[in-house]
Amino acid sequence: MSAGRRPAPTRQNLLALQRRLERVDKGTALLRRKREALVAELFRLARPAATARASIVDRAATAYPALLEALAREGAGGLRALGWPPRDLRVELRAGQVWGIAIAEILGWPPVRRTPQARGVPPAGASGAAAEATAAFEELTDLLLDAANRESLLRRLGEALNRTSRQVNTLERRLEPTLRGQLTDIHRTLDEREREEHLRLARLLRGRRT
Repeated sequence: MSAGRRPAPTRQNLLALQRRLERVDKGTALLRRKREALVAELFRLARPAATARASIVDRAATAYPALLEALAREGAGGLRALGWPPRDLRVELRAGQVWGIAIAEILGWPPVRRTPQARGVPPAGASGAAAEATAAFEELTDLLLDAANRESLLRRLGEALNRTSRQVNTLERRLEPTLRGQLTDIHRTLDEREREEHLRLARLLRGRRT
């Protein structure tokens, strides 16, 4: 039975609509509880995420000026030579679920920040600006990796919250009013038929008595 098509005013359709409306009410209640849980989880993650973002912004505000200073001193070719060979940074990922939402979680990664000796650059081989830029971007990368799980979860939770809110609105503002309107129409039609039947029977009884 389509919610947008007016069903025939029969007892069978009346019962079917009542059962469907009960399912809609239960589904709406479940979705409301899911929405409340998602909101609570988002609020729980909001403060740590805001703190992490502030740290990232603060570190980026020092890393990029340091990079510009290093470019001015070493040049693009000099920095490229200092950064050779490229570093392979691998992270360990695991698929999981939170509130039924599929996520990819970073389990770990090798240390990003290194000592000048670990970088393989002789002390006299690079300017202080290049060393400062390198350290700043290593710290920035560490902060980004540390915040990645939280940011990914926040994004997925936000998407789930929007989707759940749309489902609740569809049930509450479209489907439920339509079903209730159809129930009212069928009740009214059946009541009118019942009154007409009573009147017909009453006329028949009066005719037999005369």
